[in-house]
Amino acid sequence: MATTTGAPGVALDPPQTAQWRETWSELMEGFVPYLAGLEETLCRVAEAVHGRAPRRVLDLGGGPGLLAERMARRWAGAEVTLMDIDPVLLALARGALAGQVRALEGDLSTPRWVDRTGGGHDLITVVMTLHYLPSSQVRAFYDDARRCLAPGGLLVVADLMPDDGLPSLMSALDPAPNEAAAELAWAQWWNDIADLEVLRPLLAQREAVFGSRPPAEFTAPVSWHTAAAREAGFGQAGILWRCGRHAALAAVA
Repeated sequence: MATTTGAPGVALDPPQTAQWRETWSELMEGFVPYLAGLEETLCRVAEAVHGRAPRRVLDLGGGPGLLAERMARRWAGAEVTLMDIDPVLLALARGALAGQVRALEGDLSTPRWVDRTGGGHDLITVVMTLHYLPSSQVRAFYDDARRCLAPGGLLVVADLMPDDGLPSLMSALDPAPNEAAAELAWAQWWNDIADLEVLRPLLAQREAVFGSRPPAEFTAPVSWHTAAAREAGFGQAGILWRCGRHAALAAVA
């Protein structure tokens, strides 16, 4: 049986890896309906900002690498890097994307992640990740991200960002996710992963990483994120996409 290496000492079965990544995609759609629409929008905006395809792309909190993979396919000549702190999700990304996307371990709660990436990126994406950090670290993240971008580079942050005032027409029409069902699916996905003996060492590492740092559940409106981006030195910042309580901020360095 063919195997792929997802992490040192971890051999993953390719069909099984593909299945776990596919179910992860379904899981994320349960939390954020129309996530595919966000991805298409951010790619088009990145191309418009530069007048060309981005050459260096960084997906932070990229999990098993679904967005990174699609960006690498869309921009065949680009250097695409994924960074995440979760050893299990990184193993799935490495197992599926070896030779296509560089996958790095990194912690966004400290500025050290900037040094690991090399800087000079045309595009940085951060999807459903910053809510794990407290507000002070999110504010510091914007400064770190600006330093990691090339001049004129684009940062896209998508997360829970409730409307500042009355919702737009599109927000009112967007279906609200079934949060209880999504949380149940999340728990079931991780329970099923725990049955894979090959991943148990990585699950122990994951517990060591997250056991003492529960999600901050940080939620702030787009206006907060816009102000934080501008304070960090971004010249332009504004809303790119919205789906109910979720939104994406685009900021140009």
